[in-house]
Amino acid sequence: MAISSDRHSLIPSFLYSTSFTSKALALDKITANSDPTITRCTPSSAPNKCFMIQSPSEPGKIEMFSPQFYAACTVGGILSCGLTHMAVTPLDLVKCNMQINPAEYKSISSGFGVLLKEQGVKGFFRGWVPTLLGYSAQGACKFGFYEFFKKYYTDLAGPENASKYKTLIYLAGSASAEVIADIALCPFEAVKVRVQTQPGFARGLADGLPKFVRSEGALGLYKGLVPLWGRQIPYTMMKFASFETIVENIYKHAIPMPKNECSKPLQLGVSFAGGYVAGVFCAIVSHPADNLVSFLNNAKGATVGDAVKKLGVWGLFTRGLPLRIVMIGTLTGAQWGIYDAFKVFVGLPTTGGVAPAAAPVAPELAKGSS
Repeated sequence: MAISSDRHSLIPSFLYSTSFTSKALALDKITANSDPTITRCTPSSAPNKCFMIQSPSEPGKIEMFSPQFYAACTVGGILSCGLTHMAVTPLDLVKCNMQINPAEYKSISSGFGVLLKEQGVKGFFRGWVPTLLGYSAQGACKFGFYEFFKKYYTDLAGPENASKYKTLIYLAGSASAEVIADIALCPFEAVKVRVQTQPGFARGLADGLPKFVRSEGALGLYKGLVPLWGRQIPYTMMKFASFETIVENIYKHAIPMPKNECSKPLQLGVSFAGGYVAGVFCAIVSHPADNLVSFLNNAKGATVGDAVKKLGVWGLFTRGLPLRIVMIGTLTGAQWGIYDAFKVFVGLPTTGGVAPAAAPVAPELAKGSS
């Protein structure tokens, strides 16, 4: 009898769990039906009559791809993006000012000196509230919807295509998630850049948001949405696809044991390392659009043409890039570390890993699963 043709997602098998469970259940069914002397394993079964070993009880464990799973991923995204972006606010301040006012903020070291002289120690965290709220909202959508779209596109592709084109699924899932995430981020980003690059504009979000709306209207908050998409979508596609690939290769080539045998600290270390390397790629790919976002949000009525004319094509690709590589590399590594640490905390596996080779199914198992 043929194996059931029901389509199942490959993600649980090649990213998060083993493929043994369903086969074990089928074997248990076969043996229970064929031999009445063998007792099915239940909590009340005698240990010496159980053919299969009863798995330990795991109260409170979150079921993969359940609403609770996506809720946990959303909370992990809030923590990973909101906290890390707030922590690097001083770096972000210098970067934005180097992009907007290169005559005064000529380098990283001198930029910190100018910022300290002009705004004092408090100036290093100017704009931290819109940064925290904006990137928390973005992180919630980015990670939560990535997990959703990754499984959704995998199911659409089917087992064979999902395994063959998994990198395309990572790219499509992350791009879809980022479109939504940037809509949540954009108003906060607009106010943040204005507060950070125009010290006299406002103290923070509470007074900066209404002032911005009075000046440019509510739609002005989304003036930088298209450039933001241009910056964040390639960034996120690179962030997720390269991370998944890097982590898979670390487990495949650098660690002499299967992922499920590695300690949790080691797995989290792999997540940070993979995230840092992915972050370097992200910074390079998205930097020109990052310069455009800073320029457009700083000046009222500014256009992309104005930015290209003032900064130049070479400037779009290079101005502030070394600092952004350090910032984004550290940021992305920390984000993946925090995200996976939260997943471990709530009982979920870390992200990424090696796809196990498909094991042949015995004829008896095939009959039992049909």
